Amino acid sequence: MIEHWELLLCIAGASLVTCIPRVGPMMFLNTEALPAGVRRWLSFVPVAVMAALLGPDVLVRDNALFLSTDNLFLMVAIPALAVAWWTKSFFGTIAFGMGAVALARYWGLA
Repeated sequence: MIEHWELLLCIAGASLVTCIPRVGPMMFLNTEALPAGVRRWLSFVPVAVMAALLGPDVLVRDNALFLSTDNLFLMVAIPALAVAWWTKSFFGTIAFGMGAVALARYWGLA
């Protein structure tokens, strides 16, 4: 075990670097201590992250912008946005989108 001290040091360092950004804000930033403007700004972070993750999958095909009625994901994303707006439910929106894609593929629309 001592002969692999570099590997153990690397694992310990990676663990520390992973834990600090996750645990640090919870330990040092109390939500009541933050100003209202900062809390409001932070409320947009999950939406921005989801948009950054989903945007390329919905809008890009073969490294080009694909805005067409043949784009199944775009055709499902539009009503899914309405579901998200109406229900304010992350999991409900995901379930609707997955179900709509599955039905479209089952009916041969994709």
